[in-house]
Amino acid sequence: MTSTIDTAAGELAGLSATTLLRFATAGSVDDGKSTLVGRLLHDSKSVLADQLEAVEHASRSRGAEGPDLALLTDGLRAEREQGITIDVAYRYFATPRRRFILADTPGHVQYTRNMVTGASTADLAVVLVDARNGVIEQTRRHAAVAALLRVPHVVLAVNKMDLVAYEEKVFAKIAEEFTAYAGELGVPEITAIPISALAGDNVVEPSSNMDWYGGPTVLEHLETVPVSHDLTSCHARLPVQYVIRPQTAEHPDYRGYAGQIAAGTFRVGESVTVLPSGRTSKVAGIDLLGKPVDVAWTPQSVTVLLEDDIDVSRGDLIVPSSDTPSTSQDIAATVCHVADTPLVVGQRVLLKHTTRTVKAIVKQIPSRLTLDDLSQHPNPGQLVANDIGRVLVRTAEPLALDAYADSRRTGSFLLIDPADGTTLAAGMAGEAFAKAEDAHGAPADDEGWDF
Repeated sequence: MTSTIDTAAGELAGLSATTLLRFATAGSVDDGKSTLVGRLLHDSKSVLADQLEAVEHASRSRGAEGPDLALLTDGLRAEREQGITIDVAYRYFATPRRRFILADTPGHVQYTRNMVTGASTADLAVVLVDARNGVIEQTRRHAAVAALLRVPHVVLAVNKMDLVAYEEKVFAKIAEEFTAYAGELGVPEITAIPISALAGDNVVEPSSNMDWYGGPTVLEHLETVPVSHDLTSCHARLPVQYVIRPQTAEHPDYRGYAGQIAAGTFRVGESVTVLPSGRTSKVAGIDLLGKPVDVAWTPQSVTVLLEDDIDVSRGDLIVPSSDTPSTSQDIAATVCHVADTPLVVGQRVLLKHTTRTVKAIVKQIPSRLTLDDLSQHPNPGQLVANDIGRVLVRTAEPLALDAYADSRRTGSFLLIDPADGTTLAAGMAGEAFAKAEDAHGAPADDEGWDF
């Protein structure tokens, strides 16, 4: 007879073999994101009995007849009192087919910055739309952020279909408008699903009220959408986080460079280059969990030893000599401004790229995206909270950024206020901004840019 322990071990083994999907929800206030997430957790049997009991008790105290499933994710007291999502709520659950990390992001315009946080590592974004309101400005903003962050898959969940009598024409009109808009932004894959999160239609179980819809439910799509986390074939990059010098009698000359491999694979004997200095060496050894290995890949955290005693410090980037990115002090990028204070031309900032933080100055803000028609408003002079625009930044030291299209890890950065450490903007690097090609009137040399 199979023991309980053996059964549990088998279930854990099967669970570890399932793929992982990171996804984020987004939508305007009162579109029903938290209710959708609560319904998804409840109907997929991912809610513990004591959690459900607590939700039922909180719902009764607020005068609700049944359990308010939104309370499963709106965990902050201020969120429960105001009835809105403020912080990004992360939830972890699993089905027999897949494991999930879910980020329930705020819908209020004031908290769009948190949507950037939640979607930055997502494989899929669920954008909710109230069937009564259709596509609005915040819907466009969330679609733009998903496109900007290169989220591979987007689900349009047209919610509250029960309030429009489950009309197919209402759903079709919204789906057509959103698909056309997101397609112009370059979103690669869009799946539209009509749902009622409150009633449970097409969330986990198919809806008998919408027999005209023949597509998947939300959970079915989440379980079957193709995802790949294989970054081993990408440009190999190791940002140095810490230099290890134990200075013990056993290892008197040990010098290791520790960090998490951002992408790609490293092998013992491979020729590598340290950026931004450009010094070269070979990998003499790789330590993983205290043991030597011949090869290591993303996202493993390792310590790399080099054959030559060269100057390497925190913030340096170790890359294969055969695949070395160019370094530059001029960065052209698209940013999403997340701070309450504006970002203006000439502003001194800190730029954080992987483990390296350098001083920088905003040289130019060439354009700001207009969400209504996706046109570029030229030379806006500043970016305010939730604006998406192009910036040109001059850094005090050279940086080695990949294009964001090639690597979401080494192609992204943060702009930080040096006075108080506030994050100002999240940036996605494009092509390096060359001095000779400066067509925006910014200084072509270092004069006027005193760090």
